[in-house]
Amino acid sequence: MMAQTELEKKILKYSSEILSQQIKWRRYLHQYPEISNEEFETTKYLISEIKKLSLKVKTNNQPTGFTTEIIGDVKGPLVAVRTDIDALPILEQTNLAFQSKNKGCMHACGHDMHMATILGVVSVLRKLKSELNGSVRFLFQPSEEMPPGGAIPMIENGVLDSVQMIFGLHVDPHLKTGKIGLRDGVTMGSVTDFDLVIRGRAGHAARPHHTVDAIATAAEVIESLQKIVSREVDPIDPVVITFGQISGGYARNVICDKVHLVGTIRTLSPQASREVPKKVKRIAQAICKARGATVEMKIKGEYPVLVNDADTNNIIRENYGSLFGKKYIEETAQVLGGEDFACYLEQTKGAMFRLGVMNKKIKADKPWHSPKFIVDEQALHYGTAVIVASVIDAINKLSK
Repeated sequence: MMAQTELEKKILKYSSEILSQQIKWRRYLHQYPEISNEEFETTKYLISEIKKLSLKVKTNNQPTGFTTEIIGDVKGPLVAVRTDIDALPILEQTNLAFQSKNKGCMHACGHDMHMATILGVVSVLRKLKSELNGSVRFLFQPSEEMPPGGAIPMIENGVLDSVQMIFGLHVDPHLKTGKIGLRDGVTMGSVTDFDLVIRGRAGHAARPHHTVDAIATAAEVIESLQKIVSREVDPIDPVVITFGQISGGYARNVICDKVHLVGTIRTLSPQASREVPKKVKRIAQAICKARGATVEMKIKGEYPVLVNDADTNNIIRENYGSLFGKKYIEETAQVLGGEDFACYLEQTKGAMFRLGVMNKKIKADKPWHSPKFIVDEQALHYGTAVIVASVIDAINKLSK
């Protein structure tokens, strides 16, 4: 690794000094998680911490979430940094001293780490304001976990106005602490969340010929829709159709007249994300018609494919290499998990990197959305330093 510049030394110093405060922020946020679109107390807490730094906030006509800016001493390009702020409806089972006090709600995807990282970035960049040849806008975004998500309303309210590049991060329990993951181009899948409501005709369990069995029809629909993946999509174009919830019926001796299916479609190509929902609807309608039932399909929310910009990734790659060493950068695989950060990337250049948080010694190796999800808080230092360095570098490059 080459000798570090004076600026890099400052970044590492300030990022180390803020770590203990970041851990306090993270643990408080972890204890008081809130689900999508209900992040009222989270928003209040974050705003109070931002105001301690003498920064103004803008709520952008939304009940939760906000933006703030650091305006550099020199007029120049505007870049953005985004964190999500919502949690998941999961009952925590970590037995941490600071585990969730909001029963049935948990930061099981690491958004508490994201928030603490970005609060640290704001704090460090305040100290390095003289190094900014432009400005930085910070997006504290609600509702990432629940499509249609919080990114689109924020975009509609102007948070990307004049932004030339945006940075995002996501913790990764599959990467060791001290490492980051990058991938150019298509990185995460599209999401199409949908409901199917199948209606038949109820009756006595012993007289099925006088009924239209919604449960039997739903079972046939579920089974048949899996054949879209194996028989109607190019085998080298990944697609997943998953049903995570099914409800219907009244009693063991009553044939059900209504079944509600809750599903999600994941793809890695824009074309598949457009075409697969049409196939789902066509097949569901055909099967229900054949069985004398009807079906209604409702699209509940959509995220596009997440496509990372190579130039933005190179800025992250160069700065992480200079700060910590290139050997700690990995190329991550494509995944079918979705992220509404993809919506920002449809509007401006940007990238999301993976921040390693795995440490088996403290059992920080469980997957996202697990009730036993634990992270290594030391990762806050690495995430903060690389974002600070990348933001300053991006502004300088965009100024040329």
